[in-house]
Amino acid sequence: MNGIERWRMPAALLAVASCVLAAAVAGHAVAGYSHLRHPLALLGARQLQGGAPLFGLFAFVVPGLAGAWIALGVRDRLPAGTGWSARIGAQLLVLAALAFAAQGVLPLDLDDLDGGSSRYHAAAWLLWALAFPAGAALLAMELWRTPGWRRFAAVAVVAAVLVVAGGFLGSGWIGAALAQRIAFAAWLAWGVFAAAATPDGGVSRGAA
Repeated sequence: MNGIERWRMPAALLAVASCVLAAAVAGHAVAGYSHLRHPLALLGARQLQGGAPLFGLFAFVVPGLAGAWIALGVRDRLPAGTGWSARIGAQLLVLAALAFAAQGVLPLDLDDLDGGSSRYHAAAWLLWALAFPAGAALLAMELWRTPGWRRFAAVAVVAAVLVVAGGFLGSGWIGAALAQRIAFAAWLAWGVFAAAATPDGGVSRGAA
C-alpha cells in the first residue's frame, strides 16, 4: 500500500462522520425539523440562514469528494484484463460520488420546489441514485468471476439494492425521509468497505 492509498480509509470514515455530524447539528438547530419526517436536503435550503451553506459542504460535498476518490481507487485497482462492464461501472461510481457532492452546492429552494435550484438538486440526487446502482451492478457482473473479488462484488450488489430500495421503493413502507437515509447510509458504508477491502489487481488501470 503506497502513501496515498493508506489515506483512503480515513477519507471514507471522514465522509461518514462529516455527513452524520452535519445532519445531527443542523437538525438540532432547525426548529421543528425531524429526521423521521423531513428530507436531509431541507437542512441546506436557501431560506435557512447561517449554517445552511456549511451543512451542504459537510453533508454532501465532503462525503461526495471522498467517495469519488475512493471510487477512483477501485478503478485503478481493477485486475488486468478487466472487461468493459467493470471499467464503465467504476466510472459510474465516480460520477455518482460527484453527483452526491453536487447536491451540496445546489440547495433546495423552499419557495420553488419544482423549479430553479430545487430542480437541479433533484437532478443531482437522481443521477447519484441511478449511477451508483448501475455502476455497482456492472462491476459485480464482471468481478463475480474474478478470483479474490467475489466478496467485493457481493457487497457492491447489496449496497446497490439498498440504494434502489431506499431511493425509489421504500417511501411507501417506511416513509421517504427514512428510506432516503437508508440509501445514503448504504452508499457511505460501501465507501468504507471499498476503501478497506478493495483487492489489489496488480496493475493500475489509470483511466478507463
